[in-house]
Amino acid sequence: MTENSLRTAHTSDLTAADLRAARALLDEAFDGDFSDHDWDHGLGGVHTLVHAGDGTLLAHGSVVQRRVLHNGRSLRVGYVEAVAVRPGMRRQGLGGQVMGALERVIDRAYPLGALSASEAGERLYLARGWERWRGAVGTLGPQGVLPLPDEDPPLLWGAVLDPAHALLIDWRDGDVF
Repeated sequence: MTENSLRTAHTSDLTAADLRAARALLDEAFDGDFSDHDWDHGLGGVHTLVHAGDGTLLAHGSVVQRRVLHNGRSLRVGYVEAVAVRPGMRRQGLGGQVMGALERVIDRAYPLGALSASEAGERLYLARGWERWRGAVGTLGPQGVLPLPDEDPPLLWGAVLDPAHALLIDWRDGDVF
């Protein structure tokens, strides 16, 4: 049996075939509920890909740069996007391999990490030391500050932030978080 291989690369270093395989995996893993906006959000940063010995893409995730405003400061954030494991291969440590590589990128390049977790995925992140944000969230959009009281709070990595002050993330098309 051939071992899986883990590769970390910037979007610019991925081939068109790599990107097609990642998008197909995400579409399959999210059962068709992975939009073009979701795909776009995961591009332009560092990707982690886990391939089987035969070249099949088994797992993917990326971390992209975003900005948050918190307590009068603008912080660079390594924002985790597009994490998926091929159905039938889940619960075998592949998600942990992807997250380990992405967390190393965050630790070396950003003051903190953030992500928005699905209900199904949240358990993985919390078990790895990610923490739920306990304060208010919002966005700084085209019309100014927009509170998002109904938004599920993000999970944070390596953050020492005061929940008495809102966490305002940069605006983007599609889901803000």
